[in-house]
Amino acid sequence: MRNLNRVHLSGLRAVEAVGRLGSLAVAADELGVTAGAVSQQLQRTEEALGKALFAREGKGLRLTPLGAEICARLTAGMSELSRAVALAEECSQGALTVSVAPIFASKWLVWKLDLFRRTDPDVRVRIDADVGLVDPNTADVDACVRVGKGNYPGVKAEWMLDQEVFPVCHPRLAETLKTPADLAKVPIIRDQYAMFSWDVWLKPNGLDESILGDGPVYSDGALGLDAAIAGQGVFLGWEPLASHALSSGQAVAPFPDRYPTGYAYWFVTGERARGNPHVARFRDWLKTELTGSVGGVSGRS
Repeated sequence: MRNLNRVHLSGLRAVEAVGRLGSLAVAADELGVTAGAVSQQLQRTEEALGKALFAREGKGLRLTPLGAEICARLTAGMSELSRAVALAEECSQGALTVSVAPIFASKWLVWKLDLFRRTDPDVRVRIDADVGLVDPNTADVDACVRVGKGNYPGVKAEWMLDQEVFPVCHPRLAETLKTPADLAKVPIIRDQYAMFSWDVWLKPNGLDESILGDGPVYSDGALGLDAAIAGQGVFLGWEPLASHALSSGQAVAPFPDRYPTGYAYWFVTGERARGNPHVARFRDWLKTELTGSVGGVSGRS
């Protein structure tokens, strides 16, 4: 890295900012200096490198082919530097950013997170609820909670909890369900994009989906659970989705049997999380709470 000694970092920052943003003025605003200062940094950097990185045109600056290639590498490098600084800041400030699916955040984590704050008040947790599966190696997150098979390349995936499914419904509707075959007599709430079918629970009981009648269909599992709480039918729920609804008495599990879907909850981290004690403490707390929430309430009220 000796070749970096002849080029000022501030000059490389100016080249990257102008190349990425396409404007001296916008780059100057990001860097907190004047447009004239940025222009001088570009000129000095080009002189130090002995190559033109920008073509000066009437409408402004345009990257040369070499400039475009260099700028792409600078952007990647500056991103790594930014993440390194952010890691130091977050560790010192006790900040922790966790990416989770909105359904997990709203139906389980939001009801539990205050427990973590009380046990570990020095750690400030920020929840990034998004359906997209972000990469903890490149995104500004410390960890992710995912549901799947655990085969996520390039990251560390630690098992948290197997996903097991079971019917849930309003307590009054549960009074009509004496055996699994009684599901044929009630409306069935379906999750349009579920990763599993009702057969996961029905087949171990000697039944299949052909016995099920019609009912409302929702594009989200959280809405399906809400529909069950509202008395619209029986929904095939799982932990931790139904945990709060069961413990609060909003819904019940009319049958004790729970069967695995083949998926599990995973705590996923990248290189950035290594050595971060906040990540390890949150992971241990999360696994304890997830395990403790399983099978807490079932049966008819």
